[in-house]
Amino acid sequence: MKPPIVEQSEPITLIGGGDVGENDLNLVLPVAPTLVAADGGADQALARGHMPQAVIGDFDSVSDDVRRQIPPERLFPVREQETTDFDKALRYVRAPLVVGVGFLGGRVDHQLAVLNTLVRKAATPCVLLGAHEVLFHAPPRIELVLDPGSVVSLFPLARVNGRSSGLEWPIDQLTFDPSGQIGTSNRSTGPVTLEMDQPGLLVMVPRGAFDLVMQAFRSTRHVPWPAHAG
Repeated sequence: MKPPIVEQSEPITLIGGGDVGENDLNLVLPVAPTLVAADGGADQALARGHMPQAVIGDFDSVSDDVRRQIPPERLFPVREQETTDFDKALRYVRAPLVVGVGFLGGRVDHQLAVLNTLVRKAATPCVLLGAHEVLFHAPPRIELVLDPGSVVSLFPLARVNGRSSGLEWPIDQLTFDPSGQIGTSNRSTGPVTLEMDQPGLLVMVPRGAFDLVMQAFRSTRHVPWPAHAG
């Protein structure tokens, strides 16, 4: 296994080349202050006045002008086309949590590739911030202190089983499957606990719950999937 390019004991912000909201970095950087760009995310970062600590990718999206502005020692090309830049970036960063902006919205095929990577890289906890939602791959157990009535959507990318408390429609006894049972538009009745038997379930909650999701991932009650999961 190759050594990481960026390694931190605190959460890392990862910026992509997709839709980045005007306030996304202002919301994320205070809790994940190290900024890493996935390829064209470097353009997004500099356009908002932020210099990334590292740029990781195959460099087919970052503009020449932005490359000239970034110190060479911060550029880390990964010369292969078999994986996405999001995949490459997750592969070469090591942190207790990665918070991604610029990966939701835009082209559907790009978003699907990102969601696929979230499941395959299950051992790397990652939270994605979108225009309307916060999305993450469900760990074996997580507790979310949500307000009653919050939308909690569950979508499987693999066949998974689990248990819940605090949902209007509990998931106990259900088998989720991408070609069968899904769980979009569920609602919280208060704090929510999810316990999953296998990796593969995506969780989506309102964007306004970002701080609550971060608290859940910082909690000692959060347990990540082992490195071989996904």
